[in-house]
Amino acid sequence: MNQFPLMKCGSVKVCTMLALILMSSFVSAQSATVLYNDEVIEVSQTLADANDLWVIPEDLTRINGFVLKPQGACLDELCIPIIQDRDNDMLVTRSDQKWFNVTELANILQQSFVVDHATSTWSFGAMPLERRSFLNSAQAPDFELEDRNGNMVKLSDFRGKKVLLVTWASW
Repeated sequence: MNQFPLMKCGSVKVCTMLALILMSSFVSAQSATVLYNDEVIEVSQTLADANDLWVIPEDLTRINGFVLKPQGACLDELCIPIIQDRDNDMLVTRSDQKWFNVTELANILQQSFVVDHATSTWSFGAMPLERRSFLNSAQAPDFELEDRNGNMVKLSDFRGKKVLLVTWASW
């Protein structure tokens, strides 16, 4: 006897497909932790996905500064075009809520990331476009170290002079 008289499936495959469609309309309330740019961002809910991090657009801005605009996902002058009138790899709508795929954006930007599924922690590396501006400036970041006499010395103390940095590591 059918426990669900209104739901008739012609085959197991049809029933499985119906179940997947119904399940995909529900939103997961799983939280996640995102590490980026020396910050820890707690995201209260994500869309369930085994491979990607889906967040609401407001959390996208908290994570990496990108803002979802009509022209796409934008960070300052950079905008990545995104189709917003239908579901796609970057943006989906579930239960009237838009969800943005942070990991797909990272792939487009060639930004590295790793995930620990056991703790729902995602760590994103620097975006190559950030590194590019550093390389274009041709200036090393300022840092401070102890010299051989125990005095603290900053790289910026030598601005305008030629500097040779010698490094060594034991590994």
